[in-house]
Amino acid sequence: MGKIWALPQTFLTPLAEIQEQRSALVVTTLPAYDAVKKYLALSVTSLLEVQEATLPHWDSLLAQAKPAEVVYAIGGGLAFDAAKYIAVKKGLPLVGIPTALSVDAFFAWSSAIREGGCVRYLETKAVDNLLIDFAFISTAPPHLRAAAICDLLSIATGCWDWQLAERRSKNPPAMAYQATIEKIAQAILAASLECAHSAGAGDIAGLKQLLDCLALETQLLNQVGHARPEEGSEHYFAYLIENEVGKGKSHAELVCPGILLTAALQGQDWIPLKQAIQACHIPLNSLPLDLIRSTLLKLPEFVHQHDLPYGIAHEITAAQVQGLDLAALLAESVA
Repeated sequence: MGKIWALPQTFLTPLAEIQEQRSALVVTTLPAYDAVKKYLALSVTSLLEVQEATLPHWDSLLAQAKPAEVVYAIGGGLAFDAAKYIAVKKGLPLVGIPTALSVDAFFAWSSAIREGGCVRYLETKAVDNLLIDFAFISTAPPHLRAAAICDLLSIATGCWDWQLAERRSKNPPAMAYQATIEKIAQAILAASLECAHSAGAGDIAGLKQLLDCLALETQLLNQVGHARPEEGSEHYFAYLIENEVGKGKSHAELVCPGILLTAALQGQDWIPLKQAIQACHIPLNSLPLDLIRSTLLKLPEFVHQHDLPYGIAHEITAAQVQGLDLAALLAESVA
């Protein structure tokens, strides 16, 4: 029987008004928890610090966990993905508190794990209750505050890849191209571009629109049962270059350069995408240009090795890579 996942039940509430009577197992990253703990009144039995997205690490956290009645995910995608896994293993309800709108993982039913040099999505569960305090999120570090826009701007390149795969007869039946779904995705992309400046500035209305776009994008993927409308070569670039740069870069810092590079290779107008990225204060200059170039050259072999859904990454040539003006694409100015 096929299953269409639903979004978490979401509450817009000040953190100080959260009333939790159950004992809590908190899964977090320490900077996020330090920022939020003074607003929360939780009876914490275990504070588990997530450091990487691997099953052995998550299992080691499980072994440290003391009995509790509920799991709390506090922070960003890394904490949420680990907390989903731990909540499933413990058979406990899961509450999520994002400290910034940094990823779309807050709404998703899967957890992203690093395995064999690539990213794999593991079915876990959706958060049961998602608690959003826009006033708090508006004070998050600017480069994280609205960084989840990367998972919306990737609609531009993901849908292009999806169409390419259809033209090349590379889409399996379960991922067959649907024009209606792309139209919906493009409308979400347009709404994301529209709110980029206000969300990036911490405006509450802009952050609410960004949250709405993330919810709509996630449910759209739930409806079709795959991520082709939103995930393509831009994410593949992020997966590969993460192997080289290691820990310390945010999801958006890896994906956003991939969006611009992929859009350029696809022949798309990348300037509106770059303007939105910069409006949300996501750095584009934290990856060395020579590493970017070598990553692009390795990308066709990487996507074939990991059997990733077909896109422009499968067809990149050395001549195309040499023809890219990386400095212009990733410069601080847009002109």
